[in-house]
Amino acid sequence: MGNPSTEDDTLLSEKVAQLMEWTSRRSVIRMNGDKFRRFVKAPPRNYSMIIMFTALQPHRQCGVCRQADEEFQALANSWRYSSAFTNKVFFALVDFDEGSDVFQMLNMNSAPTFLHFPAKGRPRRADTYELQVRGFGAEQLARWVADRTDVMIRVIRPPNYAGPLLLGLLLAVIGGLAYLRRHNLEFLFSKNVWAFSALCFALIMTSGQMWNHIRGPPYAHKNPSTGQISYIHGSSQAQFVAETHMCYAAVTLGMVLLCEAATSPLDIGKRRIMCVAGIGLVMLFFSWLLSIFRAKYHGYPYRSVTP
Repeated sequence: MGNPSTEDDTLLSEKVAQLMEWTSRRSVIRMNGDKFRRFVKAPPRNYSMIIMFTALQPHRQCGVCRQADEEFQALANSWRYSSAFTNKVFFALVDFDEGSDVFQMLNMNSAPTFLHFPAKGRPRRADTYELQVRGFGAEQLARWVADRTDVMIRVIRPPNYAGPLLLGLLLAVIGGLAYLRRHNLEFLFSKNVWAFSALCFALIMTSGQMWNHIRGPPYAHKNPSTGQISYIHGSSQAQFVAETHMCYAAVTLGMVLLCEAATSPLDIGKRRIMCVAGIGLVMLFFSWLLSIFRAKYHGYPYRSVTP
C-alpha cells in the first residue's frame, strides 16, 4: 500500500506541471467542467487560481464580456512575462458555452465574474471581485489579486498611439485654423466661444462621466442565462454608464433648453416650444433620477412631486 503523502505530492506535481505547460502556450487557461473539477475543486492544490467566468460567444451578445476579457488577458500576460512569474498563481477562463455545468455548480447567473480560489480553504466573500464597484480595468484587477494572493503584478500594456495621434491631429487642426485666420483672430476673444468651452468642461466634470472614466464600469449588464439586460445598477455603490447617459444627459439637455428659451433671439413661438420641452425633460428625468436614488438608498426622503 502506497504512502498517501507521496501520492498527493506526485499528483500535485503533475497538476502544477500541466498548468505550467498550458500557461506557456496561453496566459489564460481555458477550462471546461472536467478541468475545473480536477485543477480547481479537487485537492491537492498549493496554488491560487484567478478565474474569469464569462460568455464570449457572439450569440450571447455580451459586449462587456469582451471588454473585460481584454483587460483580463492584459493582466495575465503581464504576470506570465514578468520576471517574478512563479507557479503560485494561475489565470483561467470558463466560458458559459463550454462550462455551463460550472456555472450551475457555483449558482452563478451573471457574467463576467471574477473569482479567486485560494491555495488552501474555500473562497470567502472577498474572493469574489466587486466588478460593478471597481470596474474591470487590469490595474484594478491587479490590486485585487495582490490583496488576495500577495502577488504584485505590474500591468504592462502594448503601446497605444491612438490618443497621441488624435491629440496631435486636433492641435494641427486648431493651428491650421488659427493660421488661416491669422489676420482676424477676434473669435479668440468671443465670450460665446469661451462660455461654450467652460460649459462643456463643467458638464464633463459634473455629469458622471469622470466617474465612468475612473471606475470603468460596463455600459449595462446582461444575464448570460436569461439574456435580460439591466441598465440600472441595484447597488448604491455603483452605476452603469447607461445611467449617466439616460439621467444626467437628459436633465442637462432640459436645462440648456430652458436657458436658451430665456435668452435666445428667436421668435416667441419657438422660444415657448423650447421652454415646454425643457420643463418636460427636467421634470420627467429628474423625477426618474430621484426614483433611482430611492431604489438604491432605502429611506431616501425626496421626490420631485410631494402629495
